Amino acid sequence: MVKATKVMTTDPTTEAIVWTLVIFFARLVDVSMGTMRQILIIRGRRGVASISAFFEIMIWILAISRVITELDKIYYMIAFALGFASGNYLGSYIEEKIALGYMFAYIVPKRSGDLAHKLREAGFGVTVIHGIGLKGPEPIYNVLFRRRDTPRLLDIIKKYERSAFYTLMDVRAERGGYVRAAAKRK
Repeated sequence: MVKATKVMTTDPTTEAIVWTLVIFFARLVDVSMGTMRQILIIRGRRGVASISAFFEIMIWILAISRVITELDKIYYMIAFALGFASGNYLGSYIEEKIALGYMFAYIVPKRSGDLAHKLREAGFGVTVIHGIGLKGPEPIYNVLFRRRDTPRLLDIIKKYERSAFYTLMDVRAERGGYVRAAAKRK
């Protein structure tokens, strides 16, 4: 006795919708991973970046192979492009929230006050250097801090020395200093 097996077939419209969504989300994920991979490379974390690259390219192959084999389906190409654009946005958003690494602040207060003291109270290490500007001697505050502490640092500057001149720069490498102790405590 032979049993009949029912072969599951999908509706072409359902299949097109599913593949369109798969392509979109595959690109969203692989481009977000690519953004994070680039940041990891810049921050010197090549090992993690290499592992991420493997999975990133596997996802990309899945998406591009479907688009290339079905070039007559414009909605696949649109999903591919929208996933790419959305992945760039999502990747940069994730990177901003994770805030890997360190920043360096160069602060020149307009008036002598207690900004250095307030920054130190908040757990920031401040090195005060005496410089000579256009109008004569003035203090310069150098602060190395975790990127995720940027909003806190800016809030303190705005609260206690709104007119201060400052620049913020990414730090590629750091070693020692007060920032290590502060990072472990918090």
